[in-house]
Amino acid sequence: MQYRLARWMGATAAALALCACAFLQPVETAQKMIGSPQSAVRDTFGKPTETYQLAAGTSRWIYSKQPLGFEVYAADFDASGNLASFRQMLTEKEIYEARPGTWTKQDVAQRFGLPREPVQYYPLMKREAWSYRLYVGAYMPAHFSAYFDDRGVLDRTMIIVDPLGGDDHSSSK
Repeated sequence: MQYRLARWMGATAAALALCACAFLQPVETAQKMIGSPQSAVRDTFGKPTETYQLAAGTSRWIYSKQPLGFEVYAADFDASGNLASFRQMLTEKEIYEARPGTWTKQDVAQRFGLPREPVQYYPLMKREAWSYRLYVGAYMPAHFSAYFDDRGVLDRTMIIVDPLGGDDHSSSK
């Protein structure tokens, strides 16, 4: 009886440790899973916030931590349904690959997920803005915005540093 209990506790501790790693270091955890089936990714990271079919039978699962978090992760699967890559999408490198005049709302959604902040419309500019929170530089909180014209084509992108400095906007007085 004690052996079974100890074995069960050991298995439970191992599962909890795996969950903690997936939560605290998702990219590092996923890199060890490259080649694993979708079921293993779902077991480790849970249900994705969005899924997209991409070219040549590949697919992408989005794991968004927005609106309060600063990350959006993409799990890309090959045509056989095995994990091919897993990365944080809200980085300056990824954002600078956006193509104004070419990309549509669908392209932005597939790259960064749907916005979790309220969508804004600026009537004088005739532009809709999707906003995401991210870190730039040395963990400086910022907002990334994608602006679309009335046809749904990406017009411009913008990164603005958050002058209030992140999550805790209250001051202790």
